[in-house]
Amino acid sequence: MNILLDLFLTFARIGGLTFGGGYAMLPILQREVAENKKWTTEEELMDYYAIGQCTPGVIAVNVATFIGYKIAGIIGGIIATLGVITPSVIIITLIAAFLTNFADLPIVIHAFNGVRVCVCVLILNAIIKLGKKSIVDKLTFAIFIAVSILSIVTSLSPIIYIIISGVIGALIYKFRGGKEEC
Repeated sequence: MNILLDLFLTFARIGGLTFGGGYAMLPILQREVAENKKWTTEEELMDYYAIGQCTPGVIAVNVATFIGYKIAGIIGGIIATLGVITPSVIIITLIAAFLTNFADLPIVIHAFNGVRVCVCVLILNAIIKLGKKSIVDKLTFAIFIAVSILSIVTSLSPIIYIIISGVIGALIYKFRGGKEEC
């Protein structure tokens, strides 16, 4: 029972402190779930993010579900999911009740501008940290550059990039004779 409470409270804290969506949640998840709790590795967390991107629903909820399931099975997945969404449900209900009265105030508009800039920095920090773990050789660097350029110049779905990158990674593994170099 303690692990379920721990899952709920950890993900409730993450859900309550994450502004800017699933990508902004990544630095907090890395610290709380991979570093502090050791419930997952950073590599697994990146895999959960990739799968969460490909599956229906919100990335943050999908990742919480994956981690909860890993730790405590189906009930763990449910509890972690409830933990991550509970603060959002409460906060968005309060905001919906009051924001329409204040949304056009210059101070509110500027506050949201400041929050958006901060979220961009948090996402950039997460990208740099994940990049250091993911780009391990020239081939993974080439995949990174190719996907970066393609995502800027095309409007393909991220799912396409993930599938193609996965296929290329598998082919590289097979080409190298099954060696764990990648």
